[in-house]
Amino acid sequence: MKKISVVVPMYYEEEVAEECYIRLKKVLNELSNEYEHEIIFINDGSKDKTLEILETLASNDKNVKIISFSRNFGHQCAVTAGLRSTSGDAVLIIDADMQDPPELMKDMLELWKNGNEVIYAKRKKRKGESAFKLLSAKMFYKALNGLSDVEIPKDTGDFRLVDRKVVDVINSLPEHNKFLRGLFGWVGFKQTPIEYERQERFAGKTKYPLKKMLKLAGDGIISFSNKPLRLIGGLGIFSIFISFIILIYALLSFIFQWNNLTAGWTSIMVVVTFFAGVQLSSLWIMSEYIARIYDETKQRPQYIIDKRINLE
Repeated sequence: MKKISVVVPMYYEEEVAEECYIRLKKVLNELSNEYEHEIIFINDGSKDKTLEILETLASNDKNVKIISFSRNFGHQCAVTAGLRSTSGDAVLIIDADMQDPPELMKDMLELWKNGNEVIYAKRKKRKGESAFKLLSAKMFYKALNGLSDVEIPKDTGDFRLVDRKVVDVINSLPEHNKFLRGLFGWVGFKQTPIEYERQERFAGKTKYPLKKMLKLAGDGIISFSNKPLRLIGGLGIFSIFISFIILIYALLSFIFQWNNLTAGWTSIMVVVTFFAGVQLSSLWIMSEYIARIYDETKQRPQYIIDKRINLE
């Protein structure tokens, strides 16, 4: 009998933890004639009652397994830890807030049985999200696909069903600042989308404020593109071109006495501030890449596990 592993990262989810378990368990029990299962919850440093609730669930159900971090390491690290602990032939990644319906697992498994190795859920409608978040998400995917050499499907998150061999490849990748939805596209294999309507959160608040969204966007762009570095070269050439124009204009003004150059304080300040902005922006882009290299060379673990429950 084949086995399904479900990976669920959790961060301050005491309001949804039980409901998440109930809905996942209902679907998995309906599939019990065909599949064994395990549910791996990752407590990403929550300080509320999330871990306490999960421990109660695990004490009553040995198929519930828990990884608890020593502190908050982030959503992508939590999913990574879950993937490394799975033993299923197929692995479902889903968030705890129930915006992504566990019931879609049945249709995903049908696509998996037909030979698809990555079934990623594509949002055709997103309920309960602000106009700003919808617009920023649209701009992010447009920018990411414009910069990246690997096509990353639009309107997708980490909600997906993945074959065991794909999980093994992802687990073998050593990089620290992982952008998983990009990596799943990068590794290839046979991929297919499945569309769904994303619901509002069952309870609680989003754990992805603007700051974390920008961090994720930065990881995605830097991990999958070196075009920003090429852009610096383009800015340099453009700056040199502008400086030659200014030089020629200054020489002609001096020869033909077009105007009094000493009165050009405004134009000088504009040029100086423009090139200063180009230089500082270039340094910022390069520093982001250097920071990623620095993180990799330190070889620190991506996360630290404080407690494991029902896991060998």
